[in-house]
Amino acid sequence: MSADVLLRPTGEPSRRDWIAVMSAMLGAFMAVLDIQITNSSLKDIQGALAATLEEGSWISTSYLVAEIIMIPLTAWLVQLLSARRLALWVSVGFLISSLLCSISWNLESMILFRAMQGFTGGALIPLAFTLTLIKLPEHHRPKGMALFAMTATFAPSIGPTIGGWLTENYGWEYIFYINVPPGLLMIAGMMYGLEKKLPHWELLKRTDYAGILTLALGLGCLQVFLEEGHRKDWLESSLIAGLASVASISLILFVILQISRPNPLINLGVLRERNFGLSSISSIGLGMGLYGSIYVLPLYLAQIQGYNALQIGEVIMWMGIPQLFLIPLVPLLMKRISPKWLCAFGFAMFGLAGFLSGVLEPDFAGEQFNHIQLLRALGQPFVMVTISLIATAYIQPQDAGSASSLFNILRNLGGAIGIALLATLLDSRAKVYFDYLREAVVPSNPQVAERLALYAEKLGSEQAALAKISEVTHQQAAIMAYNDAFHCIGIVLGISMLAVLLTRRLPAGSAGGAAH
Repeated sequence: MSADVLLRPTGEPSRRDWIAVMSAMLGAFMAVLDIQITNSSLKDIQGALAATLEEGSWISTSYLVAEIIMIPLTAWLVQLLSARRLALWVSVGFLISSLLCSISWNLESMILFRAMQGFTGGALIPLAFTLTLIKLPEHHRPKGMALFAMTATFAPSIGPTIGGWLTENYGWEYIFYINVPPGLLMIAGMMYGLEKKLPHWELLKRTDYAGILTLALGLGCLQVFLEEGHRKDWLESSLIAGLASVASISLILFVILQISRPNPLINLGVLRERNFGLSSISSIGLGMGLYGSIYVLPLYLAQIQGYNALQIGEVIMWMGIPQLFLIPLVPLLMKRISPKWLCAFGFAMFGLAGFLSGVLEPDFAGEQFNHIQLLRALGQPFVMVTISLIATAYIQPQDAGSASSLFNILRNLGGAIGIALLATLLDSRAKVYFDYLREAVVPSNPQVAERLALYAEKLGSEQAALAKISEVTHQQAAIMAYNDAFHCIGIVLGISMLAVLLTRRLPAGSAGGAAH
C-alpha cells in the first residue's frame, strides 16, 4: 500500500470518512447484487436475445470472470490512481455498462457489456473492504464489517427476489435500470468523502506486470473452467481441458513470482498468519455454502416444484429480509461475546439449515423452507461480520490491500467451486439413484402394479402410465440427489466452523478483543 494509507487510524472517523465508507459499501452491494439479479431472469433475457440455454449461461459467466480478474488488481490500482480516482472511474463505468446491458441487441453485445459491468464492479468489492480497514479505527471496525456483511450476504439473498419481481412486472431491462439511482448516490458520496490525491505514475516503472498477467489469465481460465465445465462434461471437452491446463500453469507461475519478488503484486505471506489462513479456509467454505444454497434451492423449486421466478424470489426472501434486522445486533453482541464464538455459532446455524434442507420429498415446497431460511438468515450475519475481523486482526496496515484481495477472491472462488461441484453431484447422484430405483420398479412388485393400474385408468392407456411411472422415478431420483447436495453444503460449513474455532484470540484492545 502507498504511504497515504499506511497509518492505522486511531481517532474518531469524520463525517467524510463515514460517507466514503458507506458509499463504497453501496457500490459493493450493487456489484454483488448484479451477480445474482440476472439468475431469475435468464429465460426472459435468452428469449429476447434469441440465445440457447447453454449460450445464455455466458451472461453470468462473463460477469464473474471479469469480476474475479479485477478484484486482485484493485489494491495496485488504488496505489497507482488513488482511492478517489479509482472509485469514481469504476463507479461511472459500472453505471454506463449497466445501461448498455439494458439495450443489448444480441447475445454477443450482452456478454461484452456484462463483462464490462463485472470488471468495473469487481473493484467496488475489495475497495469497500479496504476503506473499512484504512478509514475506521479498530473500535469502529465491527460497524464497518457489519455494513460489509450486508453486501456479501444480503445482496445475493435478495438478488433473485428483486430480479424476479422486476422481470415479472416491468421487463428484464429494469434489472439493469435499477443500478442508476444508487449509482449516482454512490458517485456523489465518493466525490465528497474521499480526498483528492495525485496519482503515482512512477509505480508503472516497478509494477509486477508478469504477476498481473499470470494472475488475470489463471483466474479467468479457472472461473470459465468452473462455470462451464459441468455443461461441457469436464475434461471430455478439449476446451475445458485446455482451460484447466492454462489455469494451473498460470497460477503456479503467479505463486512462484510472488514468493520470489521483493515487491509482489499480492503478498501471499499473509496466508501464513494463523488467523488469516484459517479464516481464508472458512471464507472458501462460506462461498460454497452461500452461493451453493442460492444455486441449489431455486433449481429445486423450479425443476421439482415448477415455481416461476417470482415464487422462487419469495422463498429466497425469507433468507434476505431478516438479515437487515440481525446484522446491526452483531457488533453489540461482540462487546460481550468473543467474535470467534459468534462466528462458530453462525456457521453452525448455516450448516444446520443445510442438513435440515436435505429431507426433501415430492410435496416439500416453499412454505416448508421458511423456517430453514430463517436459520440461514440467523447464521449468515454472525459469520460475515466476525470472519473479516478475525481474519484481519493481525494483518499489518501495509498488507491491507493484499488481505482484501485474497479474502474476496477466495470467497468468490469458493462460490464458483461450490456451484461446479454441486451441479456435477446433482447430475451424477441422480443417475445413480435412478438406476437404484429402476431395479425396484418392476411389474412383479405389487405396489408398482397397483400404481401402474391407477395411472392407466387415469391417463387412458398403459403406455401413458409407463411414461408417468418413469417420470415419477426420475423425479424421486432427482430429489434424493438434491438431499445429497444440501448435506454436502452442511458438511462444508461444518468444516468452516472448525477452522474458525482453531483461530487465536483477537489482540487486546482490538475490535471485539475485550470480549475475550
